[in-house]
Amino acid sequence: MFTLTPTMHVAELLETEAEAIMRVAAQLQPDQVEKALSLLATCQGKVIVIGVGKSGIIAQKIAATFRSIGVVSVALHPCDALHGDLGVITSEDIAILLSHSGETEEILNIIPHLNRRSVPLIAIVGNLNSSLARQADVILDATIQREMCPLNLAPTTSTIVALALGDALVMTIMQIKNVTPESFAFNHPAGRLGKRLTLQVRDLMHSGLDNPSLPSQASWLEIVSTISKGGMGAVNIVNSSGQLVGLITDGDLRRCVEKTPPMHLETLDAAAIMTAAPVVVGPDTLAYDALKLMENRLSQISVLPVVDEHRKCLGLIRLHDIVRCGL
Repeated sequence: MFTLTPTMHVAELLETEAEAIMRVAAQLQPDQVEKALSLLATCQGKVIVIGVGKSGIIAQKIAATFRSIGVVSVALHPCDALHGDLGVITSEDIAILLSHSGETEEILNIIPHLNRRSVPLIAIVGNLNSSLARQADVILDATIQREMCPLNLAPTTSTIVALALGDALVMTIMQIKNVTPESFAFNHPAGRLGKRLTLQVRDLMHSGLDNPSLPSQASWLEIVSTISKGGMGAVNIVNSSGQLVGLITDGDLRRCVEKTPPMHLETLDAAAIMTAAPVVVGPDTLAYDALKLMENRLSQISVLPVVDEHRKCLGLIRLHDIVRCGL
């Protein structure tokens, strides 16, 4: 059956699709591309992406990618539209119609209703002489030589080309609208990028009863008890106004007790054990920045006191807390 090994055959088919995308890139008409981008960049409503069958699946992906950059977009099946979902479309919207043949009946049936709403039509079409191409305001030429399917029947190359063209439009609009990593993350709060750009120290820190603090006069036994009960591996040391004056970790305590003669343990207090003026963060600091602050140093630290602008102690954040949330 195969003149090549199965692996080589798969690679050859992938190359065929890649070549098809390159050909479509070369055959696009600049004026049509610029008109499409102008319509999309100035759209005051939604981008409605319409397709049937496999093209409908591609429409869903293009609409989802638009939404990911903050452009309101809906994938609409024309049959659902003709049975009531036309109500989602307004005169401020733009429609992107996907059809390889340009003769998809369901697509052609919806066009008059889009025209009545004065919706501009952008066609991603594989036949420039088709009914769809003749009725569209903008034609993006997605003509291919043949499908990757050995029978030239299953939508394969045509759908990949439509998807690539849709992605290219979205990414260009992303640049035109100057979408920043921060604004992109605003719509992706659950992803690693989103967490890095949105999750703050206040979202992860331990405060109140979860983060007891002690005065600088506290004995080493009080410190041991407080660290053990708190489970944070550290305790903040504060003055009478609640301002941070130092930090004691279990490592600090262990090292200090180890080098202190037994006869002097009774007088050992927090002031003698603590790290004065420790590295701190504010509650509005990005958790990812706090992580870098702990790690990007000669001697790594695993806990940071959290203070406000007046250095009032608010709590603690641990390296463990940040890593556990997926950063």
